Amino acid sequence: MDKDNRDDFTFAKLSDLRFPVTFRISQLEGTRHPRPFTELLEKPDLRFHGVQHPGFSDLYVTCQLVADNKPLTIPFRTSFKSFKKDYTWNEWITLPIRYCDLPLNAQITFTVWDISGPRSATPVGGSTFRLFGKNWTLRRGKHRLLLWPDREADGAMDTTTASKVGTRDEMGRLEKLVKKYERGDLPKSDWLDALAFRKMAEIHAAETEKSDNLYLYIDLPRFDFPVIFSEPEAIPVASTSTATAVTAVSPALVQAPSSLASDPHLWAIVDPDIAKENPVEDKHRRLVRSHRSSPYDRELKPNAKIRDELNEIMNYAPSQPLTSEEKDIIWKFRFYLTRDKRGLTKFLKSVTWRDPSEVKQAVEELLPQWTEIDIDDALELLGPGTVDSRVRAFAVKQLDRADDEELLLYLLQLVQALKFESAASDQRSARSTSSAISYDDSGLADFLISRAVRNLILGNRFYWYLMVEVALEDRVMAKMYGRVVFKYMNKILESENGAERRDMMRRQGELIAALSKRAKELRTSKDPRPKKIDKLRAFLADSKHGLATMHPLPLPLNARIEVTGIIPEKSSVFKSNMFPMLLYFQCSDGSEYPVIFKDGDDMRQDQLVIQLFTLMDRLLRKENLDLKVTPYDVLATGPTQGMAQFIPSKTIAAIVSENGTLLNYMRAHYPDEGSVGTFGVEPVVIDTFVRSCAGYCVMTYLLGVGDRHLDNLLLTPDGHFFHVDFGYILGRDPKPLAPPVKVCKEMVDAMGGVQSVHYARFKNFCFTGFTILRKSANLILNLVTLMVDANIPHIKHRDVHEQVLGKFCLDLTEEQAIEHFEKLLNDISPFTAVLDRMHDWAQYWRS
Repeated sequence: MDKDNRDDFTFAKLSDLRFPVTFRISQLEGTRHPRPFTELLEKPDLRFHGVQHPGFSDLYVTCQLVADNKPLTIPFRTSFKSFKKDYTWNEWITLPIRYCDLPLNAQITFTVWDISGPRSATPVGGSTFRLFGKNWTLRRGKHRLLLWPDREADGAMDTTTASKVGTRDEMGRLEKLVKKYERGDLPKSDWLDALAFRKMAEIHAAETEKSDNLYLYIDLPRFDFPVIFSEPEAIPVASTSTATAVTAVSPALVQAPSSLASDPHLWAIVDPDIAKENPVEDKHRRLVRSHRSSPYDRELKPNAKIRDELNEIMNYAPSQPLTSEEKDIIWKFRFYLTRDKRGLTKFLKSVTWRDPSEVKQAVEELLPQWTEIDIDDALELLGPGTVDSRVRAFAVKQLDRADDEELLLYLLQLVQALKFESAASDQRSARSTSSAISYDDSGLADFLISRAVRNLILGNRFYWYLMVEVALEDRVMAKMYGRVVFKYMNKILESENGAERRDMMRRQGELIAALSKRAKELRTSKDPRPKKIDKLRAFLADSKHGLATMHPLPLPLNARIEVTGIIPEKSSVFKSNMFPMLLYFQCSDGSEYPVIFKDGDDMRQDQLVIQLFTLMDRLLRKENLDLKVTPYDVLATGPTQGMAQFIPSKTIAAIVSENGTLLNYMRAHYPDEGSVGTFGVEPVVIDTFVRSCAGYCVMTYLLGVGDRHLDNLLLTPDGHFFHVDFGYILGRDPKPLAPPVKVCKEMVDAMGGVQSVHYARFKNFCFTGFTILRKSANLILNLVTLMVDANIPHIKHRDVHEQVLGKFCLDLTEEQAIEHFEKLLNDISPFTAVLDRMHDWAQYWRS
């Protein structure tokens, strides 16, 4: 650049700065005073501190890069140095991270340490230094950091050890001028500069003498131009969620117009204010809304055009944000919308939650008169976006209309929603006292406890869902769930036969503990599988363990089943990596109930998928469509253990290997020589096969179930087809180019080929099932969203809602959606068969 033209807008962007973060720890300034003798008498260990001894003690400095309250690097420290005159290190530190990889809120913590005894040190002072200053510019040159005495730098976002405070002494003012001088912002004059710097040295000495503060001096690289924070790609602005009082918005970059994007000399410039609300627009909105808050609003009704607009907004998916115009039109006709059960969630999104007058009218006046809402909307209001407890209490009241069977379908998500109750109450102290938002208890925990006490089946599931949360690593949430368990147990004791129920839960816990211990021993032992089976049977048969025979006990997996023991001679160990146990429970009615018990595997994801399958099956049956779905029971009894119902069946891979085709397998068990068009198989068996194939085809597509090979597809002798092992969901798949709809060649052949009548019925069942489930898209979406914070591997990403939403094709008409699904169904890639063969080979060599 031409030096004579310094008025040009000249700077560098951080994304181009690919050097490691480097700085120099220079020196410590200030006077350290020894501890008074009175303090030494109270704390004798203080006499070992270096400051108590004549001469200079051996100080050292530790530093660490942090952001968002998390460390980005390991701590670094200065090398040993023995000080004689003053504390001067002049040591360069290079961190293992590049400038272009720094987040905007990056900070470096500095802590000066002194020896306090053998192998111990005590902090002299700490300071937290922000790498980016105002206007998002990277800091350069020399800096003086205030050390907070006897404290270690905390590195928090709201730090209590800030390197600079509001007050500035004379030395601070002069140092700021020196920075400008070094950058060339002040004119230079040799003779005048020498006088000025001599005077500054005198002021520095005087300030140091009279100040009680300690300062650490550091040097940052002096780049030729200001370095502005930037990222390679834009960060989308976060949308406002339902009833969020304060929305945290990520920094965003202004995108260049698409017509200019090809110019390499143009790039996005950071605009710090782009995510903030325009004060002019905000003032306009407040004036307009205050003008509309009149008695006239209560009788206001939309015309035909606006009614169509409102109806379109009511049909939005839960995750779709509302524009400011849409929020205004909802607020304008808020009294008219109180009779629309779909309107409440949209109305709450249109409320300005930082405006106490709007909050008061919305919650205290409109909410009580709103018509009853559907369960899917109530679940949305119990999500993390709703912080007002009165809104949450309204949602809990709507849940009370559900019977126990329906509530059992949502119980897993409602237990997760207790986390958001805790989060809302914790924000009370962080909010302004003038806010009209309520952070009281909404009563969700009390509601769940009361329903769980009334119903044994519901209460049993509730107990185990809580116990899994108590066992997780998040100590804060575990403590909260522990309080719910304690309250639940006390309520049980107050109920009829409460002591017996408490004892029953204790015995269930002992059963699970015993099985878990044995499963872990079998999994980790080096014995061959036959030896493991022998050990398991011997363990079960040993009377001292009390497992072969026991007092009648509701099975934790399904409390409707009362068991009296485990049959040792029928129990076995599977051949998979985790060596799960197959246990045959003896039931009180004389029947047997086989169960798979796993240790070392997180079964919460399988539990969620089976729960959603069960829900979808119920939704289909409500529309008189029975697709013969077989959602077996699954219960996670801990973070890495659980049990599942075992359904006697064979994998398609095993059937093909032993019988050649699926038809041969079904014909061997249910032959019908006189049948026409059912290939010698009883008609009801073929019908069950066709229907169950269609049901699982649609359900696994909607949940994006992956890793579908022939060992994960099972078939019972009576034609029930079903899926197992849901380690990959929501579009994740270990195999490349996996089709979204899983229909293998073996399934089609068993229906008679793509030209057969049975395959045509299969497609019609798929289309009908897909159409029915699209009507309940919001319910399924909200259930998945409530599980985001459950720390389940494939659910904990914030985009899961959008991933599931795309499967329903809500932006298409019913005819277009069916056409889209048919295209996916017909797209049976030959690569799928190749992948199945490759999986078979891998299994063969593994065995």
